[in-house]
Amino acid sequence: MLASRLKRPELLQTCAHVVDSGLPVVDPASGAVLCRAPAVGAEAVRAAILVADRALLAWKKLGPAARSRLLHAYADLIAENVDDLAVIMTAEQGKPVPEAKGEVEHGLEYVRWYAEEARRVYGQEWRLDAGRRILVQKEALGVAAAITPWNFPCSTLLRKIAPALAAGCPVLVKPASQTPLSALALAALWQEAGGPAEVFQVLVGDAQEIGQVLTESPLVRGLSFTGSTEVGRLLMRASAATVKRLSLELGGHAPFIVFADADMDAALAGVLACKFRNSGQTCVSANRLLLQESIAEEFCARLVPAVSALKTGNGFDAGVDLGPLIDEAAMAKVERHVADALARGASLACGGGRLTVPGNADHFFAPTLLVQARPDMLVAREETFGPLLPVLTFRDEAEALRLANATIYGLAAYFYSRDVARVQRVAERLAFGMVGVNTGRMSAEATPFGGVKQSGFGREGGHFGIDEFLEIKTLHLGL
Repeated sequence: MLASRLKRPELLQTCAHVVDSGLPVVDPASGAVLCRAPAVGAEAVRAAILVADRALLAWKKLGPAARSRLLHAYADLIAENVDDLAVIMTAEQGKPVPEAKGEVEHGLEYVRWYAEEARRVYGQEWRLDAGRRILVQKEALGVAAAITPWNFPCSTLLRKIAPALAAGCPVLVKPASQTPLSALALAALWQEAGGPAEVFQVLVGDAQEIGQVLTESPLVRGLSFTGSTEVGRLLMRASAATVKRLSLELGGHAPFIVFADADMDAALAGVLACKFRNSGQTCVSANRLLLQESIAEEFCARLVPAVSALKTGNGFDAGVDLGPLIDEAAMAKVERHVADALARGASLACGGGRLTVPGNADHFFAPTLLVQARPDMLVAREETFGPLLPVLTFRDEAEALRLANATIYGLAAYFYSRDVARVQRVAERLAFGMVGVNTGRMSAEATPFGGVKQSGFGREGGHFGIDEFLEIKTLHLGL
């Protein structure tokens, strides 16, 4: 049982695992039902919104220093319980325990950052003349909602709630139905740290039903969402009637470009980490590997054995690099992309199908490399969200940029080059919200995270993140 793996089994007490009804939480590796989480309906969501709205004034008036102390205490508790939070995440999401632990540690750094950012919400003052003064101040937006994905159930949640709470906004969190346990455990730790339950509530249940209430309510003034572009469009339409502040981090289709002058060792390490982290189930994952023609053969000759050596298995097993995909729909999408590419002339360099992991469910896909890929293939046009990487080639810089930018998405892009002038040119011409230059890492608590085009708008991280939960008010004073 999951509880037997925990140092503090009480972190699962917020889950109604003794109730026959409710939302089943399934281990994607074994296929076993871990527990049944208490699901809420529309009326319960409306009640939670009212509770948050009643708590708004007191939470705002508490002041930045007090909110900062609470967030620091919360971060300390998360740090003390990293191991248990990682175990819970691996059980419900599947990623290897060391990777899950790294996610928790990354998420708590957002809490620490915004504990300090709460004290740095500054205003401005002007004196136009002797009898007139203008003050510009920032104040809490109001009740906020956050809808979080299953692929990063801890860090994504924390980088949404931390700035909201720091700004003085109560926040209602709708976690993904596949991974509610991480959210429930984090809410329990918030209360243990002394945080008011009313300002951080978790709503588990049907996404459409809960989302409809959150978007229709005039009391919910802001909504932060991470997920697909398709759902983002629905939320935009549903929020129009109440003119909510939206922050949307949507789909991605990241190119990973390697120029002939690149450090090949660094590029190999970068693409392996960037593509296969979380079994490729990452919004900033490399979705297309673009290699300059003169180095393509050599690069692939080194990449194939490295990809083949990656170990796939249950996230609780030692030495595992890749865990399972989240569900059968995810498996089917990767298979569809592979089949389409092969039918259109691509070749398998390694992988290409399901893997059997004894004692587990059929949710494991071999890390796969497709060569001789073309832009018209599904895998080169759609976000795969799995351990599948197509290789395309290009002649020169202009063609690399054309191929990279030929997408409706604009979240993340990567390229490797040691030419300083090229670095400046390519970085400026890539139409993406974030660009990794000679690195496959993309997220840090002090920096803005988000995309352009149909990858959404708004930013998480740094002082930009707290601005999503603040309103600007101008005071005109006659003296």
